[in-house]
Amino acid sequence: MSPRPLRQEAERRGRFAESIAAILLRLKGYRILAMRWKARGGEVDIIASKAGILVFVEVKARTSHEAGIAAVTPQARQRIAVAAEQFIRHRRLHPEPACRYDLITVRNLTPRHHKNAWRSGD
Repeated sequence: MSPRPLRQEAERRGRFAESIAAILLRLKGYRILAMRWKARGGEVDIIASKAGILVFVEVKARTSHEAGIAAVTPQARQRIAVAAEQFIRHRRLHPEPACRYDLITVRNLTPRHHKNAWRSGD
């Protein structure tokens, strides 16, 4: 199989996992503000809020939840942090709200929410 169909399949799987993650967050009382929010130098899969906290969520579909956790590299965290800062500036959120970085891993259609998965600057 050529790289293109493999990439397309990975993209499809990722979008489906993001949909599952968004449903989970809504069921937990989060308000979804944006999905696949792109900024110069980064992207955030889901941006949500709950109880005055702005939550930037990375979604990873993997064969295990542990593999999903391991897939969030320091470079990925930096990319998400850059996009998060741009989202706050873009929305002109002043004073800057309390923020959190979460991870949702999806294994065989089963999501697991990892709150406060890392801190900005990690």
